[in-house]
Amino acid sequence: MIKKNTVHLFVITGMSGAGKSSALHAMEDLGFETVDNLPVSLLEAATRGGGPDRPLAVGMDVRTRDFNAENVITQIQALGGHGAIATTLIYLDSDDDVLMRRYTETRRPHPLAKDLPVAGAITLERQLLAPVKVVADLVLDTSTLTPGDLKRRLEKSYGGKDDRPMHIHLVSFGYRNGVPREADLVFDVRFLRNPHYVESLRPQSGLDTAVGEYIAEDTAFTPFMTNLMTLLEPLLPRYRDEGKSYLTLAIGCTGGHHRSVYTVQDLASRLEGLGIEFDFRHRDLNV
Repeated sequence: MIKKNTVHLFVITGMSGAGKSSALHAMEDLGFETVDNLPVSLLEAATRGGGPDRPLAVGMDVRTRDFNAENVITQIQALGGHGAIATTLIYLDSDDDVLMRRYTETRRPHPLAKDLPVAGAITLERQLLAPVKVVADLVLDTSTLTPGDLKRRLEKSYGGKDDRPMHIHLVSFGYRNGVPREADLVFDVRFLRNPHYVESLRPQSGLDTAVGEYIAEDTAFTPFMTNLMTLLEPLLPRYRDEGKSYLTLAIGCTGGHHRSVYTVQDLASRLEGLGIEFDFRHRDLNV
C-alpha cells in the first residue's frame, strides 16, 4: 500500500529459487525502481532521494553480501522507525520438493550447496531465514504460482495508492497436503459431514451442485457461515486500518475437494454481496 509523502522501501527475500527475480520484474512493471542483491549495509543509502512516485524494491537473499537474518531485521526496523520511510518485507517461500525440482530443471547450483547436497542446502537456508520469515509483512508461497500469478498477487497488494481497499484472497486446501504457508486466517471445516463417504458424490467436487446441496443441508453449515461472517465483518476493516493491504483466508478439509471448496465458493458470494474485493483458488482440487 503506497502512502502519500512517504519514501517506500520494499525488501524482497526468502528461499533461493522461490521467485525473487520474478517478483522484482513484477515490481518493476508496477513502476518501482528495483535493485537486486543490494548489500544490506546500503539499504539506508538507497532510500535517499526517493519518493512516493517511485518506490524502491530491493531483492536480497543468502547470496547478498553481509546478509544474515539479524542484520536484515535490524536494518529494516531502523529504517521503519523514520517517519518519512515506510518499509515492507516480502518473504517468498516454496515447498522443498518444488525448490529441488526448480534447481534440477535450471541446472543452477544452490548458493549454499558448496559442500552439501541440494536438499541439505535448502534445509540450512530455511533455518537461517526463519527469523526473517517470522517478521515479514507478507509471506507468499510460490509452490503452485506461475510468474503471472505472482505478478497479479503483488499488483493487488502494492499496485495502488493508500485509498484502495484491502484485497482478500480465499484458498481452499486439504490438510493432508498441509496448511498454506501464506494463510493469515485458517478455518477448519472437517466438522461438516463428508461427501467423500457418499459413493455418488465422491468423484465430484465442491463445485458440483449435488455436493454443494449435500454440504449445505448439514445443520451445522448455515450457523457456521453466519458466525464466520459475524467474525469477519468487523475484523476486515481493522486489518485494513493497521495497514494490511492483502489478507489470505484459508478454508481446509481433509482432501481439499469437497467441503473446503464449497465453503470458499459460498464465502466468495457473501463477500461479493458486501462489495469486498477478493479472489479465490482451490489449491488441492486437482491433486
